[in-house]
Amino acid sequence: MEAHLRLSTATAGFPVISFGTGSLVRLPGPSITQANVYSFNTTSYDHMYEELRGKDERLYRSNGILTMLDRNRNLKWGPERFQDWVPGLPRTEHVEKGDKGAIGTEGGVVDVIITCEERCWDAVVDDLMNKGSPLNRPVHVFNVDIRDNHEEALLGGKAILDLADRLNEAAATERSVNGTAGWENGSGAARQGFDEKVPEILAEWQEKYPHLPALWTLAWL
Repeated sequence: MEAHLRLSTATAGFPVISFGTGSLVRLPGPSITQANVYSFNTTSYDHMYEELRGKDERLYRSNGILTMLDRNRNLKWGPERFQDWVPGLPRTEHVEKGDKGAIGTEGGVVDVIITCEERCWDAVVDDLMNKGSPLNRPVHVFNVDIRDNHEEALLGGKAILDLADRLNEAAATERSVNGTAGWENGSGAARQGFDEKVPEILAEWQEKYPHLPALWTLAWL
């Protein structure tokens, strides 16, 4: 979610959808065997925040969970699962037991997907294959491996924003020179020129951030 924050508040104003890939949302509890478990798509960040604050505010404030949830609830309604996302389906108001909260009005299409852990990258690539490319639309899937702690998340978020800026600049240049025809299905000159530049962009980015191992593949929505 740190990357979500960086991208959505950047000067470029990137439209962002964020997901998890596990079966449940798991947050640290009082011990390693007492995790706090929540369902994707139906539990709001505000609900998690208030519940954990009520359980033990001192504990969850000291370990950073309340700070994280407070940030998250100001970004979006609640956690969503990637495997439940339907490409091309406009996203509408979310309802949980009569409580309404906006989770976005995106059109359900993306050009780039970025994960922060290799197992999540594997899950995303596998799920895209399972979805069967209903839109026949190319999508670049990156993994930027970030350790799961606050300091690394901050550094990783900045690096992901840098990668997004580089990709956005290259795409804007191609559209300016070659127009936007065929961009969505990858058949136009602009989109093909952008797709061909991505490996070079990633290689240059990786030279700047050698401590953040990266993966990339071209997949289809």
